[in-house]
Amino acid sequence: MTIVRSIGAVLAGVVTVVVLSNGTDYVLEHSVLPAMATPAASPGLLALALVYRVIYGAIGGYVTARLAPGQPMTHAVILGAIGTLLGVLGIFAMWSFGNHWYPIALAVLAIPQSWAGARLAGAR
Repeated sequence: MTIVRSIGAVLAGVVTVVVLSNGTDYVLEHSVLPAMATPAASPGLLALALVYRVIYGAIGGYVTARLAPGQPMTHAVILGAIGTLLGVLGIFAMWSFGNHWYPIALAVLAIPQSWAGARLAGAR
């Protein structure tokens, strides 16, 4: 039963990050910042997206750590490792669009942001 709860905790973190990130993307792209939906998004818009994605990654780490049946930091780092793997895939997928710093930053920051969220959960 513990393995099921562990998987559920990490999955809840993934769902949290995906829903928050994609929801924010959708709202911004369909309201005030339609240029975000283009491959030629400006560095400023990408920086904005990076900021809220890092915050959401920390929230995902927090959720994972709070739901983990034990070793909350380990669970959050696993979440971050999944984010790093997805980020590396994103590097290859987005390379032709330019602004190489953005997908690289997403991959590099995945573990630290999840760790930070778990630290916040532990401090609570």
